[in-house]
Formats: sequence, C-alpha cells, structure tokens
Amino acid sequence: MADSIRDVPGIRVGHWTDPSRRTGCTVILAADDGAVAGVDVRGEAPGTRETDLLRPTALVERINAICLAGGSAFGLGAADGVMRRLAERGVGFATGVRPVPIVPAAILFDLGVGDAMAFPDADAGYAATRAAEANDGPLEGLVGAGTGATVAKIGGIEGATPSGVGSAARVVPGGGIVGALAVNNALGNVIGRDGRPLTDAIPSGQPPVNGNTVLVVVATDVPLDRAQCRSLAQLGHDALARALRPAHTLYDGDVVFVMSTADGSRAEPALAMLLGELALDAIHEAIERSVTGV
Repeated sequence: MADSIRDVPGIRVGHWTDPSRRTGCTVILAADDGAVAGVDVRGEAPGTRETDLLRPTALVERINAICLAGGSAFGLGAADGVMRRLAERGVGFATGVRPVPIVPAAILFDLGVGDAMAFPDADAGYAATRAAEANDGPLEGLVGAGTGATVAKIGGIEGATPSGVGSAARVVPGGGIVGALAVNNALGNVIGRDGRPLTDAIPSGQPPVNGNTVLVVVATDVPLDRAQCRSLAQLGHDALARALRPAHTLYDGDVVFVMSTADGSRAEPALAMLLGELALDAIHEAIERSVTGV
C-alpha cells in the first residue's frame, strides 16, 4: 500500500513553515543521482524558475530537487538555498568545473493572507532542504508552501476556505509507485472524487481575487524518459480540471511537475497509459486532501 509521495523510492520531502506570517516553502528532493523530469505550466499568472531546462530537448537530463514556495515572485529566491545545500554536498550537474544543482521552482501568491512583507528566502529553502534530507515531520496540512494557501475565492476573499498541502499515492500493478503532492491555492471550488463539492463559493460578479495557483509534483519510480515526463505533466492538468471549478483561469498559475527516479528509459505505451490514470487519481486525491486535511 502507498499513502503519499514519500512512499516513492528515491523521493524525500521537507518543509519550512512560518505559521505566524502564513508563508513557507516545500522541497521535493531526489536521490543524489537526480531524477528525469518534465513540466507543464498553465493558467495566465505563473511564477516559475528553471522550467525551460525540463524541455525534452534540453542538455540537462536530470534534476536534483523541486522547490515550491509562497511569497509570490519573492519566494523564487528560496531555490537559492536549496542549491546552496546541494552544492555543499557536491550534488548537481557535472560541468567540469563544479557541480551545479538543478532546482526548478514555482511559487504561489499568499501575500494577502498573512504578513504581506513575509516570504521564504534562501535560508528558508536551505532549511526545507535539510528537512527533506531527514524526510520526516508533517507532510500535509498548513505547512511549507501551503501555509498561507486558500481556495474558493471566486466569490471574494471573504468567502475563502483555508487549504494547504495534500498528498496521495497509488501502487502500479506489476511494480512501482506513483505519488502526487498538491499545494492548493486555487481560485475555484474544490470537487471531491465522488463529485461532491467540498467548497461552495458563488461567483459574485466582482473581479476575481488576484494570485491563485495549484502546484503539483508527481513522482514515480517507474522508468520514463523526458518526453514521457512532459506528457504525464500535461495529462496531470486533467486532474485539476476534474477537481477544481473553474481551473486554469486568467488569475491562476497552475503548474504540474513530474519526476521519475528511474534510469530514464522509455516506458511501453500500455504502462505509460496505466501510469497516467493512476497519477490522475492520485492528484485528485491530493487536491481533495489539501482541503479536508487542514
């Protein structure tokens, strides 16, 4: 049985949390030899770093970690601390001069929830990386990048519902695990896997609240190449469309990352299709748990 993204071999997760100022960051750490990865960015208000490196044609073939952060664009600096810690350990892309850690990142907007001047900086990213190395502490709830997250803001911020981090996983028949972690800061309502609304904000006719995003990381130990990681990331957005009403709006910056800790070989089409269905279900449950677990 698999319960969360932490059950995927080679994947560790840690948070840095500032509960009083309602912000934080989350690091999803691969083993020292890295992970094959892909990404798909949707919505019209994304905040990302190093996502171009995840194109299937890019030179760099494996990443070392993913950093998710609150603090809007200010929070992208948390990835500097992740790089600093990995560099201390000699982990990164071999350049012939020194290893350069590869750390894609994405952020969400939580400045209107706690202290508008607070954001996770490089020291916060460093601390979250140390927490990921230990791979312990709470995984879900009002932690890390989800500390200041809210959903159901389509009717106005006064009707927003607290959310946070959720995670789920599925066992792949024949061997392997696929897990998902979601940081849910969506504009829209959350719909459970049974079709039941978990939030019930009603559009007010007023301009929607700025700054909404769902950040998802899917991880598996099933072998995938970079193109298949990208395809799975694209497919992962179907789960957002199932779980959120509406999704991918002008005011959202939704991002799905995929990591495979295996050797980068290409999965057979039937296995890739099966993995996609399991990943969609795990993402939907992770989004559901991001609300029900706070």
